[in-house]
Amino acid sequence: MLNKNEIEQIERYISGTADANDITFVESLFSHGAQNFELRNHLETDWESGNYNDVPSEIVLNSMLDRVHHIIRNKENQRRQLFVPRIVRAFSRVAAILLLPLLFTGSLTIIYLLKSSSSIIEQSASSVIHAPMGSRVSFNLPDGTAGWLNSGSSLTYTIPFNNNRNVALNGEAWFDVTHDQNHPFEISAGKSKVKVLGTSFNVSAYQEAQYIEVVLQQGKVEFYQDSQSEKVTMTPSQKLVFSNGKIDVTTTDPSKYEAWTNGQLVFRGDNMAEVARRIERWYNVKVILEDQDLEKYSFRATFEDDSLEEVLQLLGLTSPIDYKIVPRVMKPDGTFEKVIVSLYKRANKKGNNQE
Repeated sequence: MLNKNEIEQIERYISGTADANDITFVESLFSHGAQNFELRNHLETDWESGNYNDVPSEIVLNSMLDRVHHIIRNKENQRRQLFVPRIVRAFSRVAAILLLPLLFTGSLTIIYLLKSSSSIIEQSASSVIHAPMGSRVSFNLPDGTAGWLNSGSSLTYTIPFNNNRNVALNGEAWFDVTHDQNHPFEISAGKSKVKVLGTSFNVSAYQEAQYIEVVLQQGKVEFYQDSQSEKVTMTPSQKLVFSNGKIDVTTTDPSKYEAWTNGQLVFRGDNMAEVARRIERWYNVKVILEDQDLEKYSFRATFEDDSLEEVLQLLGLTSPIDYKIVPRVMKPDGTFEKVIVSLYKRANKKGNNQE
């Protein structure tokens, strides 16, 4: 039979106020768990024979038993859970001892590789920006210089760049160069070079066109050939054209040469050879002037989001010109030829009409 002191020990255990002696007694008493029916009978007999006016009923007794077993199970689970971290900590110590030499060796290897790769990067690293045909691509160079590449153009430069601001251009680009007096910005286009200290300008240098065009909006640039010692210095609103070994400098409106960066195709009294060349790049087509007389006509207009046919129709309204469009033709390798646009002089109509 349980005496009053033992019952009080059980109550303290349940309420969480038990001392070490209480815990030892209760856990040893219930060591057989919920199946200890002998203990249950003893408890029931004790409670029934005891003179406790405020003793709870059998329902409360059952609840107390359940709580005791629950507490004991929790403690057993906690002991099992604590066993796993002890094993992990033991293995961690062993792993740390084994891995320290490997980590040290690995760190030395990584440092060596980083130094090696850093020296390789410093020696040479080339970067290319490309604008696919029929598109325009904006760019920002490491020194802060910004600009646009026109259809079918590419810009190549070397990293590190800030102390060696040299780029190679094939195609057309608009530059807004960051000023750096100690490190001039230089553009190579074939054998020609354009040298600047900080300015806004347009360069057109498609290799297949065999000519170079530089239009200066603001600042100052120098143009020269590798094979020539003479340099031509340009001032704002000037256009320089280098073709067949000759340099021609004229005055122009730079805004029309910048317009393409904003998605506008602008002509301001341009001759038909120039118009045909720019239509080719803009729409990724091949334009053929069937009559040489067409070159003496000029064209003035502004287009934005207009189709190729709309441009050609306006050409026919402002000049005695007709056109024919030949669709793409598949080549033997599965690729397609460019659309061909033929321009020819309209019969029985003379004169040059400008917008």
